Amino acid sequence: MISNKTSNTRKTLAIAALCAAAVSLSACNAVRGLGQDIESVGEAGDRAV
Repeated sequence: MISNKTSNTRKTLAIAALCAAAVSLSACNAVRGLGQDIESVGEAGDRAV
């Protein structure tokens, strides 16, 4: 039988892992958006020249 302390530790680790995954996915979207912004600025510069 799993002790209550071990069960709580597993729950805490699972929640921490889910939070870390959510933050990682958010960061990926932010970096992708930044890349698209930089690309659009470059394209606008090309059109202006």
